[in-house]
Parts: sequence; structure tokens; C-alpha cells
Amino acid sequence: MSAIVFPGIGPTRFADSARFMVVHPVARRLVAEADRALGYPLVDRYREAEDRGDQGAFPEPARVAFLVTCLALAEWTVAERDVEPVACAGASFGGTAAAVHAGALPFADAVRMTAEWGRLVDAHFEREHRDIVTQSFARVPLDRLDEIRAELDESGEWNEVACHVDHDFHMLSVREHVLDGLQARLRAAGGLPLYVMRPPMHSPVFAALREEIAAEVVAGVPFSDPGIPVVSDHDGSLVSTADGVRTLLLDAVTRTVRWPAVVETLKELGVERVHVTGQDGLWGRVEIMTEAFDVVAVRPDTAMRPRRRSAIA
Repeated sequence: MSAIVFPGIGPTRFADSARFMVVHPVARRLVAEADRALGYPLVDRYREAEDRGDQGAFPEPARVAFLVTCLALAEWTVAERDVEPVACAGASFGGTAAAVHAGALPFADAVRMTAEWGRLVDAHFEREHRDIVTQSFARVPLDRLDEIRAELDESGEWNEVACHVDHDFHMLSVREHVLDGLQARLRAAGGLPLYVMRPPMHSPVFAALREEIAAEVVAGVPFSDPGIPVVSDHDGSLVSTADGVRTLLLDAVTRTVRWPAVVETLKELGVERVHVTGQDGLWGRVEIMTEAFDVVAVRPDTAMRPRRRSAIA
């Protein structure tokens, strides 16, 4: 049995997806739909954002382009590889793509929601919580992470786990002035500090932002019961109702991502092969995934390869 997994958004270059979006028939159709929903040409705006050097902050066209690419690749995978997924899951931002693919959220509404959601997030963190960042790191098992967090607690420093990606890969949100000390402590524990993310996400302290998004962005969106279950990236539960999907997406603001729980649920469903559809440098590549499943990475270049022709007798 198979499942479709949508990765969380990460830094991508315009060149890595541009040809796919303008040439591949599935992607081209979704880009045209996105253009109508947004009221501007997505590919052109994406190119302009990269030319301005906005790419690292995930500007609006980059977020929408990531959504389009993930969904186009998922549609292509199901059609061309005869995949019948028993469930789908999305990591963090990937949850929106999972909702669309599962049939719980119309594509055009997802595009508009992504744009409006992003604008609210950007505005919120320009005025609130400006000193909070999220540090990702590997090679730190959970018990060692607990020790480090206890030390922060004892010194009166606020901290929240944003993501448990693997048993030894986590993301921790802290006040920015703590970063140097945290990175040193992680290295002393044998860990490997990686990238620092702004804006942060996945913390109860952002409850006001969740309420704002619920009222101003999500309230009018027509969710439906999904055609296949969506696995919650917060606790691994199976989401099978419209209200459940709506809550799942909103909870991305305030709840910790627990990817090992997703893996366990997929295993319980009998999944053996996972198709990770999108430009992914993390979620499908961690050990907890590669040990549990046959992970098939489906990227734009995958779908652009010429189709093999049957030999003629």
C-alpha cells in the first residue's frame, strides 16, 4: 500500500521549478487556475521576487508556487504511476496541499488562502514576537533535548519545541538572544545546529495569530470531508471530516509537529511505499522515514523525464 506525503516548505530556487510550471501539462493547468485566483501571473511574480532577493523569506508567490508544484506532482504520480494512496499527510505548510489532494479543500480556495494566510503571518511577526526564532538541529536524541530544555527553563529562558522531525532531529523556538548559547550547548551535546527560521511557528504563544487567521482567512473557506484520510502531523490521528481538516490547518500555528507520529500511523495502515511529492530536503529523507518505507522522491525533474516507450516487436 502507498501514501502521498507533502513536504514542508523550504528554500527553493525559481530555476528549480520554473520550467516544470510552464511546460508540464498538469502544472501548467494549475498555474492558470492559480493566476485566476490570485489576480496576477504567478510565474512572473515568482521570478520578480527572486530577482529582488526575497526568496529566503518565502514571499507570497514562492509559497503559492510551492503549493502548485506539490499538487501537480501528486496528481502526476497518481495518474502516471497508478498509485492509489490509502492516506496522505503534509508536514507543516504541506498540510494545505494534503487537504487539497484529499478532496477536502478546492484548489482555488487553497491558493487564495495561502496568499492571505501568508500576508497575515508576515504582518503579525512584523509587530509581535519579533525576537522569537526557531533553531533546527540534528544528532540530539530526545533525552538530551529534554536536558537542554531543562537548563533553559532553570535560567528563566522561554523555549518551545516547534517540530520533532526524527528521534534525533528537532526544531526549538527561543528568544534570539539565546541563540549563540543554545548553538554552543547543542554542539557540546554532540549535536549539529542547522538553519535558523524566521518567522517561527508551531507554538501556543501564537494563539492570537491562529484566531486572526480563523476569523479573517479560513472562516469563509468551503471545506469538505476528505476522500481519503489525512494524517495529522500533530499527533498522527486520522482526520476524516471537513471540520477536522479545518482545525488541522489552523492548529499548525499553535501545535508542535510530531513527524514520528505520522510515520507510526502510516505503518499501522499497512503503508509500505511513500511518495514524497515536492521539493524536499528533509521530511522524506530522515532516517525514521527511510527505515520504515520505500520512499519515492517525486520532484519536478522526475515528472519532466521523457516517458519510456514500449519496445516494438
